[in-house]
Amino acid sequence: MFYLISALYLGWSLGANDAANIFGTAVSSKMVKFITAGILSSIFVILGAILEGRAGIETIGKLSAMDLSTAGISSLSAAIAVTIMTILKLPVSTSQAVVGSIIGVGIMQKHVTISGLDKIIMCWIGTPISGCILSIILYLILAKIINRLKPSWSSFDFIMRAGLIITGCYGAYALGANNVANVTAVFYGAGFLSVQTAALIGGVSITLGILTFSKGVMKTVGKGIVKLDAYSALIVVLSNAITVHIYAIIGVPISTSQAVVGAVLGIGLLKRAEALKRRAILGVFSGWIATPFIAALVSIFIYFVTHLTYVG
Repeated sequence: MFYLISALYLGWSLGANDAANIFGTAVSSKMVKFITAGILSSIFVILGAILEGRAGIETIGKLSAMDLSTAGISSLSAAIAVTIMTILKLPVSTSQAVVGSIIGVGIMQKHVTISGLDKIIMCWIGTPISGCILSIILYLILAKIINRLKPSWSSFDFIMRAGLIITGCYGAYALGANNVANVTAVFYGAGFLSVQTAALIGGVSITLGILTFSKGVMKTVGKGIVKLDAYSALIVVLSNAITVHIYAIIGVPISTSQAVVGAVLGIGLLKRAEALKRRAILGVFSGWIATPFIAALVSIFIYFVTHLTYVG
């Protein structure tokens, strides 16, 4: 049970931060109350984890041959890397931190499964691109539909509120299905947990993060790269949800932040990019590149220190 503490902490931090990618804009704009967003997110995260978390758990679990202690090292290293990036105020991808830490342990054990790794890296590259393209397509299509319907202001406001809640629930489901692997997959790979138990524990830990510490992040999200109106926010959340869900089905855990940033960039490009904050974009990309390397170095260091007693 001791080894699971780092995984629970990682799941908690994931829920505290990534829930903002789903309901953040709706809560910060006061279109949805935090308590409503928190409860709905929690329910659908657990549903997604249990119903569709298996594929990602199996993918991550096969990246490196681990026992219980090395699974704990990997999980702790990812959690530390996420904490370091957060303290430095750099954008962080939990998925990349987890994979980086697994690779670090795999290097020390001289066992890394390259065939699974190339699939994951390709999906990392594809995530923001998919989010960007999808947001542009959805923005244009739904705008035409709304313009044809010509709803009154009150009707439009209702559509936006209902839309943000529905897409938020879908986004929470996709988050659970995709990101639960980041939390407990290494323990499945070590043979310590079954897929079902790994999904349940991971889903619950993410939920705890949402309910206890996501409020502040939700209230500040959406201001870093480009200012979003209610309609643009709806498109971003929907694009994020679809993108993350697709990769959950494929079986590759990705960063919801990458999907959201891609979607926001798509909106910015449609608006001729005047509103885009290039410095923020550069910071996001630098964080993505740094995260797996930092996590790998941390896991290598912890592995080395914990195995010193076995030398000579």
